[in-house]
Amino acid sequence: MPTYAYACKDCNHAFDIQQSFSDDSLSICPECRGTLRKKFNSVGVVFKGSGFYRTDSRSTSSSVPAAAAPATAAPASAPTPATASVS
Repeated sequence: MPTYAYACKDCNHAFDIQQSFSDDSLSICPECRGTLRKKFNSVGVVFKGSGFYRTDSRSTSSSVPAAAAPATAAPASAPTPATASVS
């Protein structure tokens, strides 16, 4: 079950409580019977396994050097549809 953090708007009493996803949010402070608000915290993310690091993303044997890559640029004299004139 997830743990939720609450704080009272009236007396600033703060506490954490484990609640099911299907449970309703608490609305009454157990200390002063004031109004509660749910606090939201950042979630810590942990990446485990391969594929999350630069060294894990590909093997060195499958990479192609930039000098050996074929040139795919079109010649400068070839008209493109945007620059071709229509008569």
